[in-house]
Amino acid sequence: MSKILQEFGNQSCKDSVPELKSGYLVAVHQKIKEGNKERVQIFQGTVIKTNAGYGVNDTFTVRKISEGVGVEKTYPIHSPTIVKIEVIRGYKVRQAKLHYLRALSGKALRMKEIPLNLKEKLFPKTETAKTEEAPAEEVKEEKAA
Repeated sequence: MSKILQEFGNQSCKDSVPELKSGYLVAVHQKIKEGNKERVQIFQGTVIKTNAGYGVNDTFTVRKISEGVGVEKTYPIHSPTIVKIEVIRGYKVRQAKLHYLRALSGKALRMKEIPLNLKEKLFPKTETAKTEEAPAEEVKEEKAA
């Protein structure tokens, strides 16, 4: 039975998920449904932990301070309500779980920034350009014939 669940889980996983680590500043774009309307809401904060779930069960927790109150949200990575996860910055941390940030505020929250070139590693421009151009050329050749 577990093999069937694993196969179903692998089918419903998203292909393009950025690498998330503790200390990253991320913006999570989530679909919110209010009545019959649907909109995208952005939650920007620091990743304080990533759970080691497998496939569909993988989650991460994001924390931000909103009007002086700490807000934490736990998201499943492969949730259909998550439109996009953007990695904005990376900070140098020495622990996997950053629960100590809950007790800190103001200047005590400062962390050393590390450079991230994740967009180039995850989404190389050469591969996407080739896949977009190839179908367009085939369509033009079919119309000419």
